[in-house]
Amino acid sequence: MITSIATLPPEECEPVPDAGLGTLVTERGNLPLESVDVTAAVSGLIAGVEVVQGFRNPHDVALEATYVFPLPDRAAVTAFRMEADGRVIEGTLKERGQARADYDQAVAEGRRAAIAEEDRPDVFTIRVGNIVPGERVTVHLTLNQPLPYEDGAATFRFPLVVAPRYIPGTPLDGGQAGDGWAPDTDAVPDASRITPPVLLPGFPNPVRLSLAVSVDPAGLELRELRSSLHVVQEEGSTVRLQPGERLDRDFILRLSFDASTSLALVPDDGEGDADGDGTFSLTVVPDPAPATAAAKDVVLVLDRSGSMTGWKMVAARRAAARIVDTLTRGDRFAVLSFDTVVERPEGLGEGLSEASDRNRYRAVEHLARLEARGGTEMLAPLEQAVALLAGSDGDRVLVLVTDGQVGNEDQILERVGARLAGVRVHTVGIDRAVNAGFLGRLAGLGSGRCELVESEDRLDEAMEHIHRRIGAPLVTDLSLKADGLDLVPGTVSHLGSIYPGVPLTVLGRYRHPRDGALTVHGVDGAVQPWERRVAGVRTDSPATRAIWARARLRALEDRYAAGDHSLEGEIVEISLEYGVLCRFTAFVAVDSKVVAEGGPGHRVIQPVELPSGWQSPAVAAAPMMMTAMAPPQPGAPAGPPGAPGAAPKFAAGGMGGAPRGVAAGGSAPRARMAPPRPAPVAAPAAARELPRAELGEELRRLRAAESLGAADQLRYLQDLGSRLAALAVHLGGHAELEALARDLQSGTDVDALWQRAVDGLEALSRSGGRRPFWKR
Repeated sequence: MITSIATLPPEECEPVPDAGLGTLVTERGNLPLESVDVTAAVSGLIAGVEVVQGFRNPHDVALEATYVFPLPDRAAVTAFRMEADGRVIEGTLKERGQARADYDQAVAEGRRAAIAEEDRPDVFTIRVGNIVPGERVTVHLTLNQPLPYEDGAATFRFPLVVAPRYIPGTPLDGGQAGDGWAPDTDAVPDASRITPPVLLPGFPNPVRLSLAVSVDPAGLELRELRSSLHVVQEEGSTVRLQPGERLDRDFILRLSFDASTSLALVPDDGEGDADGDGTFSLTVVPDPAPATAAAKDVVLVLDRSGSMTGWKMVAARRAAARIVDTLTRGDRFAVLSFDTVVERPEGLGEGLSEASDRNRYRAVEHLARLEARGGTEMLAPLEQAVALLAGSDGDRVLVLVTDGQVGNEDQILERVGARLAGVRVHTVGIDRAVNAGFLGRLAGLGSGRCELVESEDRLDEAMEHIHRRIGAPLVTDLSLKADGLDLVPGTVSHLGSIYPGVPLTVLGRYRHPRDGALTVHGVDGAVQPWERRVAGVRTDSPATRAIWARARLRALEDRYAAGDHSLEGEIVEISLEYGVLCRFTAFVAVDSKVVAEGGPGHRVIQPVELPSGWQSPAVAAAPMMMTAMAPPQPGAPAGPPGAPGAAPKFAAGGMGGAPRGVAAGGSAPRARMAPPRPAPVAAPAAARELPRAELGEELRRLRAAESLGAADQLRYLQDLGSRLAALAVHLGGHAELEALARDLQSGTDVDALWQRAVDGLEALSRSGGRRPFWKR
């Protein structure tokens, strides 16, 4: 809850002439995040990165600051620490629920604390509690990331802003998982954690950004360095951002050099323990060879939603048309364009059509007329695409062209992931702040490729890559045979297929090697046996172990998202054993010193930039980000133009941002909406499920209040008992809940009652299953 604070006197404020509506500046600033410093060291195809975020409290009371930010989706976060007032507190990786409980307790007791959590493979949240007035606190994240490589170039991509995401589904009752502008829904139960408020255009640059990348080609000839979206300056082997750049688009650096086939064996304890367990990293660079032109069935799915407005829609239309033009008469295809509805070109029928000149012309003509509009209802077209390919006996290909800005990634993977077996899925992400994590996960499930396009200038190069991927791969049916290496079962990453210009990369764990070699077997385009044997070389590269663990965790998390919830224990175990952050764990740093009696008096979630190239929020973002929207049902009337909508919360940078649903300094934008879903019919009271999320939230608050005095604790317990009694009535009766409520309202032994409340809430919140990890 945001509490009121003292009004600043007029002499401490002055208007900013060129700022967005509602902004102001003070001598102490008005937002908690002051700086973001990124330092990366690239060595070959691995980058080690340290991210330092600087927070400052400009208010007159203790502050808790929340910052939602992106990191590379394949990066392994391995260390976390907090520094304040000359004190350095190292973070500890714990199960997420325990880390949250430790953080909440420390903050309630007035101690400094910080917690880092993963909400998506590329979206993270940091909370820093009890920053005292005028104080600066820095948090440090250490991570390692692999660099994708193809066609003679590696790419270092570092995202700098979380773009607004479309949130489908029906809003959920009860407490929210976070403080973002979108309510949690049945399709995106943690929507409020991944939707930070957005700064209005024109707001002065609120965060000082520095980013430096030092490059070591690791013995290879570095031919060229290219920065795609930012202005940079080179100082020897280091590339730096010029001062004044904003956190509104990805930083992209491309490094041209020739990779080579290799097998790195990395012992856990360094080269001195060559006979111990370790991690291997296999890279196989394919020989130059054209892919065979086998007949194929292709379904192209194009996103035309509101977030694709502007250059992105132009690029998406061009990309889709290029894909259609590459098809030959032996191919069959379908084109699906979508926003809140799915449309197909006229005259092409309901199934797959022959890729004749006439049919390809009809498809390109349809694509040329598309304009951005509506919401990003991505699940329905993907399900239709999978159904179209289900009856195909040939080479099946699905191509998705989108910015990927949706919040229901897990729902999509759960519904279509298992049906992608035998389908090659290629994703084309078009944006300057693309949702690379989701697009990479989807392509990985379909053994395809993810191509990211950050500008129209990059489109032709990217589409050349996609053209080759859509064609048949060079080698399929891959398998791995070990010679002298005892591979640990279940640890080897997915092999996939080998495509022209794209090295095969395989990671895994081994036990007690002797000499060590791996042989990759497969079948080439002429259906002939193919193999490549690579001898191992021992190296000392601790990052390899972390990168393997991150890849393994991401694969397990995707299986969890697809419905296999039995994997949670294994995910937590791997995360803690290898010290790599995942969605079920969190880094927490807790100081022992009490600095703010009573905890923070003010809480602020840091607003983020509107991504570069996006239109102003009142014009474009609001209709794209509507929640609780559904495609029109057959026969249903269209929604009235100008119907009032629940626009996202945008902030002008003031204290805590604008009210939910109102752009700072103005009224709520109005947008055209699809008809809302009808309200769900309530189940009979006796059939209602126990709301474990709400009970878990009561347990969290109870633990956070343990530092209260005895009299305050007794009052708290009596209030808790009254809430639980009311909940039991709402449920139509619940014996355990009613008994706990009676005990808390009638007892006088505070210590015994407190333990009774903890035990009772733990049992009730666990009954029938554990709470979702984003609510713990």
